[in-house]
Amino acid sequence: MLAALYYVLMLALGYAVYRYGQKLLAQGLRDESGEIAKPPLGPVGFVVCAGIACFLGFGLLRALVQGQIECVGKGCRGQVYTLAEQAGQYWGNVFFLAWMVAFLAYALYVTFRIWSRG
Repeated sequence: MLAALYYVLMLALGYAVYRYGQKLLAQGLRDESGEIAKPPLGPVGFVVCAGIACFLGFGLLRALVQGQIECVGKGCRGQVYTLAEQAGQYWGNVFFLAWMVAFLAYALYVTFRIWSRG
Protein backbone atom coordinates (compact mmCIF):
# COMPACT_ATOMS: atom_id res chain seq x y z
CA MET A 1 0.00 0.00 0.00
CA LEU A 2 2.84 2.34 0.84
CA ALA A 3 4.51 1.65 -2.51
CA ALA A 4 1.28 2.46 -4.37
CA LEU A 5 0.99 5.75 -2.47
CA TYR A 6 4.62 6.53 -3.36
CA TYR A 7 4.00 5.96 -7.08
CA VAL A 8 0.76 7.95 -7.08
CA LEU A 9 2.45 10.90 -5.35
CA MET A 10 5.37 10.77 -7.80
CA LEU A 11 2.97 10.80 -10.75
CA ALA A 12 0.93 13.65 -9.22
CA LEU A 13 4.09 15.69 -8.68
CA GLY A 14 5.15 14.97 -12.27
CA TYR A 15 1.78 16.16 -13.53
CA ALA A 16 2.04 19.36 -11.48
CA VAL A 17 5.51 20.08 -12.89
CA TYR A 18 4.22 19.41 -16.41
CA ARG A 19 1.32 21.84 -15.95
CA TYR A 20 3.67 24.50 -14.56
CA GLY A 21 5.97 24.12 -17.56
CA GLN A 22 3.05 24.35 -19.96
CA LYS A 23 1.88 27.52 -18.21
CA LEU A 24 5.33 29.05 -18.64
CA LEU A 25 5.46 28.08 -22.31
CA ALA A 26 1.99 29.47 -23.02
CA GLN A 27 2.79 32.73 -21.25
CA GLY A 28 4.45 34.46 -24.18
CA LEU A 29 7.38 36.87 -24.14
CA ARG A 30 6.09 38.88 -21.16
CA ASP A 31 4.56 37.80 -17.85
CA GLU A 32 1.53 39.30 -16.05
CA SER A 33 3.45 42.33 -14.80
CA GLY A 34 4.83 43.18 -18.25
CA GLU A 35 8.40 42.01 -17.57
CA ILE A 36 10.25 39.59 -19.83
CA ALA A 37 9.33 36.02 -18.92
CA LYS A 38 12.03 34.26 -16.92
CA PRO A 39 12.76 30.56 -17.41
CA PRO A 40 12.90 28.21 -14.40
CA LEU A 41 16.71 27.86 -14.74
CA GLY A 42 19.47 30.38 -15.28
CA PRO A 43 22.60 29.70 -17.35
CA VAL A 44 24.60 28.13 -14.52
CA GLY A 45 21.60 26.14 -13.31
CA PHE A 46 21.04 24.94 -16.87
CA VAL A 47 24.57 23.55 -17.11
CA VAL A 48 24.41 21.99 -13.64
CA CYS A 49 21.02 20.38 -14.32
CA ALA A 50 22.25 19.10 -17.69
CA GLY A 51 25.25 17.49 -15.98
CA ILE A 52 23.10 15.91 -13.27
CA ALA A 53 20.59 14.66 -15.85
CA CYS A 54 23.39 13.07 -17.90
CA PHE A 55 24.87 11.44 -14.79
CA LEU A 56 21.52 10.05 -13.67
CA GLY A 57 20.65 8.98 -17.22
CA PHE A 58 23.91 7.05 -17.44
CA GLY A 59 23.14 5.38 -14.11
CA LEU A 60 19.65 4.50 -15.34
CA LEU A 61 20.94 2.95 -18.55
CA ARG A 62 23.63 1.06 -16.64
CA ALA A 63 21.01 -0.29 -14.24
CA LEU A 64 18.79 -1.45 -17.08
CA VAL A 65 21.65 -3.16 -18.93
CA GLN A 66 23.29 -4.81 -15.91
CA GLY A 67 20.08 -5.68 -14.06
CA GLN A 68 21.37 -4.20 -10.80
CA ILE A 69 21.23 -0.78 -9.19
CA GLU A 70 22.74 0.77 -6.09
CA CYS A 71 20.25 2.02 -3.55
CA VAL A 72 19.39 5.67 -4.13
CA GLY A 73 18.47 6.57 -0.54
CA LYS A 74 20.61 7.55 2.46
CA GLY A 75 19.53 4.72 4.75
CA CYS A 76 20.74 1.92 2.49
CA ARG A 77 24.00 3.38 1.19
CA GLY A 78 26.19 0.78 -0.50
CA GLN A 79 23.42 -1.78 -0.94
CA VAL A 80 22.93 -3.19 -4.44
CA TYR A 81 19.51 -4.35 -5.64
CA THR A 82 19.42 -6.93 -8.41
CA LEU A 83 16.52 -7.66 -10.70
CA ALA A 84 16.70 -11.38 -9.95
CA GLU A 85 16.64 -11.15 -6.14
CA GLN A 86 14.93 -7.87 -5.14
CA ALA A 87 12.70 -6.98 -8.08
CA GLY A 88 10.47 -4.60 -6.11
CA GLN A 89 13.31 -2.48 -4.76
CA TYR A 90 15.09 -2.63 -8.12
CA TRP A 91 12.10 -1.29 -10.07
CA GLY A 92 11.38 1.29 -7.35
CA ASN A 93 14.88 2.74 -7.70
CA VAL A 94 14.75 2.52 -11.50
CA PHE A 95 11.41 4.36 -11.48
CA PHE A 96 12.85 7.07 -9.24
CA LEU A 97 15.88 7.55 -11.50
CA ALA A 98 13.68 7.62 -14.61
CA TRP A 99 11.41 10.21 -12.99
CA MET A 100 14.37 12.39 -12.01
CA VAL A 101 15.83 12.22 -15.52
CA ALA A 102 12.44 13.07 -17.05
CA PHE A 103 11.93 15.95 -14.58
CA LEU A 104 15.35 17.48 -15.28
CA ALA A 105 15.01 16.96 -19.03
CA TYR A 106 11.64 18.73 -18.99
CA ALA A 107 13.07 21.64 -16.98
CA LEU A 108 15.90 21.92 -19.51
CA TYR A 109 13.40 21.77 -22.38
CA VAL A 110 11.19 24.51 -20.93
CA THR A 111 14.20 26.72 -20.23
CA PHE A 112 15.61 26.26 -23.73
CA ARG A 113 12.24 26.97 -25.35
CA ILE A 114 11.84 30.20 -23.35
CA TRP A 115 15.39 31.29 -24.23
CA SER A 116 14.90 30.58 -27.93
CA ARG A 117 11.65 32.62 -28.17
CA GLY A 118 13.17 36.03 -28.15
